[in-house]
Amino acid sequence: MAGIPETVTHTTFTKSLSPGLDSLIIVASPQALLQPLGLLRLLQLSSTSLAFSLVICAGAWMGPMGSWCLFSWCFSFAMTVIILAVELTGHQRCLSLSWQNFPVTCACYAVLFCLSSSIIYPVTYVWYMSHDYVRKYAVCAIIFSCISCVAYATEVTWTHSRPGDIAGYMASTTGMLKVFESFVACIIFLFLNNQHLYKQEPALEWCLVVYVICFILTMVVILLNLGKCTTILPIPFPTFLTGMTFLCVLLYTTVIVLWPLYNFNEGFHGFPDRLTDSSCSYKHAHSVCVWDRQLAVALLTGVNLLAYITDFMKSS
Repeated sequence: MAGIPETVTHTTFTKSLSPGLDSLIIVASPQALLQPLGLLRLLQLSSTSLAFSLVICAGAWMGPMGSWCLFSWCFSFAMTVIILAVELTGHQRCLSLSWQNFPVTCACYAVLFCLSSSIIYPVTYVWYMSHDYVRKYAVCAIIFSCISCVAYATEVTWTHSRPGDIAGYMASTTGMLKVFESFVACIIFLFLNNQHLYKQEPALEWCLVVYVICFILTMVVILLNLGKCTTILPIPFPTFLTGMTFLCVLLYTTVIVLWPLYNFNEGFHGFPDRLTDSSCSYKHAHSVCVWDRQLAVALLTGVNLLAYITDFMKSS
């Protein structure tokens, strides 16, 4: 009726998770930034932006390893900006994404990206720098990378502690394992960016094929959950998960045998120790020698095999 003023109210839904953390859902209001999760997201934004800004200003990101670290910080920053923008404008329902799964998936990836950068960047890059202002900038970037890693890990821990019907599949243990498995595969691809590491033997090419197949299968599971498309499968989703993880366990088992055999056994033209690899005789900044790359891939293969075995046990 005319003459009656209209009022608009904003309703905030909260879930009590643990003492002192009474609001972990950002609603379409700027005041939500003062809630625990909002403050945490601001810390994530500031720490990642400072990390890549310092590296860019100093020009300290040449080479594949430096580029990976820069990408990691930029990716984490961009994902947090997108999540904050969507939540503050209240457009979660307008997207064809499962908002129960999307933020925690991005946070899981950000933890791993920032953690890897906090390790790879100082070992392969900062270690070889001269003691000048560029090195100081790089060290500060590492500090902010560590801060962002803790901030994202805190968000993942908070989300993981929520009830299953609220948090979604990607906040469960098996969901986080999927993120971890795909990320380890990305690190393996980073070390295999030189074709000479696998082109000389068909068995090593098979190893690369296994990494690609398992990565694709794992990403399919993640994308099905993010896109709320698990019902389109011709078989029940839990059955698909069990079969997929079992296949990955079998494939990775072949790699854990073939990769060390053909790279570290002299009978298969491999290098049994680091001293026998001439590429490791000299220290090169921004790069990793062949033997170190082969060892890193072997270790990461073992880590991913254990992850898939654990995933299979929990999903079966």
